[in-house]
Amino acid sequence: MPGIARKFLVIGCLAALLAVAAGAFGAHALKARLAPEMLVVFKTGVEYQFYHALGLLLVGLAAPRLPDSAWLRRAGWTMLAGMVLFSGSLYLLALTGITWLGAVTPAGGVAFLIAWGLFALAVLRAP
Repeated sequence: MPGIARKFLVIGCLAALLAVAAGAFGAHALKARLAPEMLVVFKTGVEYQFYHALGLLLVGLAAPRLPDSAWLRRAGWTMLAGMVLFSGSLYLLALTGITWLGAVTPAGGVAFLIAWGLFALAVLRAP
């Protein structure tokens, strides 16, 4: 298995593991501590983390077929950056109430859009 495939598969698995843990934490430990609107914010972070953890797994599964694709590598790293920016800012916003963190979230969303576009480009440019 090419190193990049292994890397994105492991990162995707760990991101999914953390999304499940965050979801359980939100459902059990935070339900009584957060205002309902902040719980929704936290859950949105979990959902998008999980979707993009699956995206990273797809990148990892595609990597053996596209081992030299710089577009695919960029897609994976951009997806990971989007996860940190988007979900991370929502987690911190929900847990701390620091409202300026909401300004970071759209940058993560843009990273997600770019990542999926790069993934498509990698497939289109495949030999």
